[in-house]
Amino acid sequence: MSNAVTALKGAKSQGYVAVTEAPSTGMITLRGDFSDKTFVKAVKDVCGAAIPDTRRVAPGKDTQVLWMSPDELLIVCDYDRVSDLENALTGALGQAHALVVNVSDARAVFDIEGEAVREVIAKLAPVDLKAFEIGDVRRTRIAQVAAAFWMASDRQVRIVCFRSVAQYMFQLLTNSAQRGFEVGDW
Repeated sequence: MSNAVTALKGAKSQGYVAVTEAPSTGMITLRGDFSDKTFVKAVKDVCGAAIPDTRRVAPGKDTQVLWMSPDELLIVCDYDRVSDLENALTGALGQAHALVVNVSDARAVFDIEGEAVREVIAKLAPVDLKAFEIGDVRRTRIAQVAAAFWMASDRQVRIVCFRSVAQYMFQLLTNSAQRGFEVGDW
């Protein structure tokens, strides 16, 4: 078995906020009927979290469950746990109509940290970051890239995009965080 490597091998940039490619991260796309009792129970039993409210993150036992659409969740966990979670979900779902897919190696993850994380993202995404709260998640575009992001704290945003555009995303974030280009609204 080969060792997992991130798309940019842990690239880092320091502007007025830090942009860092996160270590390999486990991610499972889970699709199904949120009103199906078997589906809800499987998420609760395996992830330790309820189905999150619309555009929210629900913390679980060593997982985060992100609302992605009315029938889709993204489960984020440690990379080395993703296969076990995938198998546990598949088993818990039984014959329920659902889709469980490990998308870990198809995604890149970036952490943006600093006082002005909202400003850096606001320059790139059509989201009202002044109203964005800790635990909110948005599936949107960052410049021209399909992405999702959520606030872990007032000083940290985590971004997920397709691995194939990781270099472009890193450059977008790095450029947005360059010193001398602060808007100063945060």
